Amino acid sequence: MQAPELQRAVAAAISTAKGLGLHVDDAVVLHNSNKLALCLQPCDSFARVAPMAGQVAHFEVELAGRLAEIESPAAALEPRVPPRVYERAGFAITLWTYYAPVTPGVAPADYADALCRLHAGMRTIEITAPHFTDRVAEAQELVADRGRTPDLAEADRQLLSGMLNSLRRTIVDRGAAEQLLHGEPHPGNVLGTKIGPLFIDLETCCFGPIEFDLAHVPEAVIEHYPDVDRALLSECRALVLAMVAAWRWDADDQFPNGRQWAEHFIDTLRKGPPWPSLEAMARQLEGHG
Repeated sequence: MQAPELQRAVAAAISTAKGLGLHVDDAVVLHNSNKLALCLQPCDSFARVAPMAGQVAHFEVELAGRLAEIESPAAALEPRVPPRVYERAGFAITLWTYYAPVTPGVAPADYADALCRLHAGMRTIEITAPHFTDRVAEAQELVADRGRTPDLAEADRQLLSGMLNSLRRTIVDRGAAEQLLHGEPHPGNVLGTKIGPLFIDLETCCFGPIEFDLAHVPEAVIEHYPDVDRALLSECRALVLAMVAAWRWDADDQFPNGRQWAEHFIDTLRKGPPWPSLEAMARQLEGHG
């Protein structure tokens, strides 16, 4: 969010929390992109704030409640307020339990175990959610719309369009078992807490093969996850790279260093397999690999 919208979003979150009886004097920005993550102090509540347009926060709140009932490793809603989406000043605001960071990071074996337990819990939940191909279709529409991706070169547009279409069809044609997935269980969406790893950002949940989720996690985690279809994982990794590349070319994208990511992803896709994990890509961009 840009500065004026950021200020309004922070004010909306503070006002909402105070109105619910939480003691709030300040808000620390933990993450700022298309959505805002705040730590409200001194009550230590975690707030997520996003523009109302296109929100799926109601779905996220419902799913978080269902996962809490079966003790799945997912972040919990704020227990001191009613579990719902709060609307104020054009923003959708949800309040969550704040988990103080624990160092070092999550060990690969623990990460894999938590994701396996999350998947097991999700298999027991009946809920309406998109299919992973719906998310692919959104990326395809973005690539096809020159008005929304004006800086995407024509050759790169054709590359992304072709890969998104062919990989989507190939993965579907495999006929692998499908279930409810997190959608983006990458390291940025897993917290190391005193009670173990917990997954956050449930708004990306969708139905699809387990390997679609695994395409987002580090290779070291894959080594500890049981019964992975490596061929399907490779195809899903390529698909995820193409999808992320499409999002980074969006003229409205607010991801930090988004254009650098966009160009690096295009270069990687042109090189072909073996396809790196998203974590490997991030490390390359940060100069660590």
